[in-house]
Amino acid sequence: MRYSILLEDADGVSYFEDRDIDAELKSFAPPANPFLVSQEYDASRFVFLSLPAGWKGVQHRSPNRQLATVLSGRFRVQAGSGEVRDFTAGDLFWAEDVTGTGHASSAEGDEPANLMITQF
Repeated sequence: MRYSILLEDADGVSYFEDRDIDAELKSFAPPANPFLVSQEYDASRFVFLSLPAGWKGVQHRSPNRQLATVLSGRFRVQAGSGEVRDFTAGDLFWAEDVTGTGHASSAEGDEPANLMITQF
């Protein structure tokens, strides 16, 4: 599985990087046959967000290190570097821009952007 991560450079400017989730074959839910499983991540909470169609946010930092899972709609993120990426149902967006200039986000298209945010 691939995901996009929003990181910060030494000047606090956010930028995107693509990464793969490392996984190994494990017996995760016996007696089911083994399948690929990633490392475990400790999470503190999760929330659901529903951004109305056409919603536009202002430049902001991520409130926590967090992983957004897009459930429906189109979620757009503009990094501080200027790069823009659109995320749709099933996409993973990991945000680590908690100290610098941050990013801007919006709900694009005719439907709300619905997300589940897992905070670390």
